[in-house]
Amino acid sequence: MILRSGTAGRDAALTKAALAYAGTLARGAADPTKLFDIYTVPRPQVDLRAGLARAMQEGKLDEWLESLAPGDENYRRLSQAYVALRKSSNAPPTPIPDAGKPIEPGKSDPRIPAIAAQLVAFDYLDKAAAGAVYTPPMVAAVKRMQADYGIDPDGMIGTDALEILNLSDADRARAIAVNMERLRWLERNPPATRIDVNLAAARLAYWRDGKLVDTRKVVVGEPETATPQLGSPILRLVANPTWTVPRSIQRKELAGKGAGYLRRNNMVWKDGWIVQQPGPKNALGLVKFDMQNEQSIYLHDTPAKALFSEVQRQRSHGCVRVEDALGFAEMLARDQGVDAEWHRARATGKESYVALPQPVPVRMLYQTVLFDDSGEPVVRSDPYGWNDRVASALGFPASTGLRVKTRAADVGP
Repeated sequence: MILRSGTAGRDAALTKAALAYAGTLARGAADPTKLFDIYTVPRPQVDLRAGLARAMQEGKLDEWLESLAPGDENYRRLSQAYVALRKSSNAPPTPIPDAGKPIEPGKSDPRIPAIAAQLVAFDYLDKAAAGAVYTPPMVAAVKRMQADYGIDPDGMIGTDALEILNLSDADRARAIAVNMERLRWLERNPPATRIDVNLAAARLAYWRDGKLVDTRKVVVGEPETATPQLGSPILRLVANPTWTVPRSIQRKELAGKGAGYLRRNNMVWKDGWIVQQPGPKNALGLVKFDMQNEQSIYLHDTPAKALFSEVQRQRSHGCVRVEDALGFAEMLARDQGVDAEWHRARATGKESYVALPQPVPVRMLYQTVLFDDSGEPVVRSDPYGWNDRVASALGFPASTGLRVKTRAADVGP
């Protein structure tokens, strides 16, 4: 018996309860592979029965249980914030009040500082532009937010805009609990050199030898063609890539396009497929980061640079477009000692391949809670609506807030 008690039945029940609690800490309360059609991010591998037996034998049950949860600073801060919010969530929420009359551009209003703070938190407004008057920069920020959420972008702060900006303590606690659960799904010691893509925030982080050395914006799949949560390595850089148009895009985006369209976009028919030739107009841009996965998801350059200025950058058909992709490819090539080969490949003007001596693991993650400059958690939007299924598994009610709206994507992947 692992746990001693008065009866064998009680002993078995205690053991089962202990293993269930340990499993929640070690791997999460829910199984992401059952919540999502695709989830291949590496997960923790822990022998809980052996660990429990050893902890009981050594009299270190509390220490063992504590060691199972993520030990990083982000998880600790989320946990502290969650406890504080749960203590306050029984009190009436204090959202930005809806006075019934919209706030017009140029007007003063006692709610403006709170509204400005939320716009900054949501990444629509620079902190330096926040103030006590509804200024033109704030109006522009509100219009961008309204457009992203499918509201008439008139710049008026009324009921709909306040619904986006308002989050009660209970809403924040729910979001933090969901993001803590996602952290429990992740292996505790990820590769020291890796790339993490946050699909919710549409940002990339490059870690080298355990240190964060680069971050940049990305464009990811729109909600209808969401980029899946994958664990997949970059095997090689492709200079001057061609793009074989997938059947789905061919049917949806190119149906009825004539020979003139194909010619203008440097596309040709090849073996029954439409193939776009290398060049600056190619949908993959000038570099593709070739990855190994069954979903044909990869990172790449793009000629559609304007999308990086969007706040909600869920605008692709599923692949990940990288800001200044050529600069990022140069960084990876230099770090792996193949920069000379990379320069030669680019100079050919033709599709050319440069293998990476050490494949770089990539994790496609989904985190809707980030941290501000002071280390406080900031709840961001849930563009794919994926928080609801996790929250439901944890026993929380579904969110009733507005969602980011799908916009027409371009032809690229």
